[in-house]
Amino acid sequence: MAPTTEAAERELQLVAFRLARETYGIEIAAINEIIRPQEVTHVPRSAEDLKGIINLRGKIVPIVNLRRRLGLPEAEEPAAEARTSASSQRVIVVNYDGSLVGLEVDSVVGVLRLSETLIEKPAEMVETVDSEFVLGVGKHQDELIILLNVEAVLKPSDVSGR
Repeated sequence: MAPTTEAAERELQLVAFRLARETYGIEIAAINEIIRPQEVTHVPRSAEDLKGIINLRGKIVPIVNLRRRLGLPEAEEPAAEARTSASSQRVIVVNYDGSLVGLEVDSVVGVLRLSETLIEKPAEMVETVDSEFVLGVGKHQDELIILLNVEAVLKPSDVSGR
């Protein structure tokens, strides 16, 4: 009976972040670091969701606008709120296919531990993102957290310049 108890109490460690008023999560193992947004160099004729590239300690890192990638609306805020909002923006740098890729998000909530028993597979009716991008929906306190499949989110477009 001990193995069943261990399996039932397995926890995922996630970095939770906000995007278009929703909370999303990525497994911490996929994340290299979290940085403040930097000035990007725009790449001509690149994919619409590729914001550009940055030099991160000698490595060229493509920056993906995660709102665009997921088909979410762009932030529409008054100028005063935009300054505050811009200061909370972060770039989550993930390891993808042997390279680093930055995901631009509205803000980072923090690191959460979520029991696997509190995660459900996405329903067919998940409207905010394509269901292939979603690993599941977790419940943390009174909030739902959409768990993103980083591999699926990054796979469809050529963000690494290959």
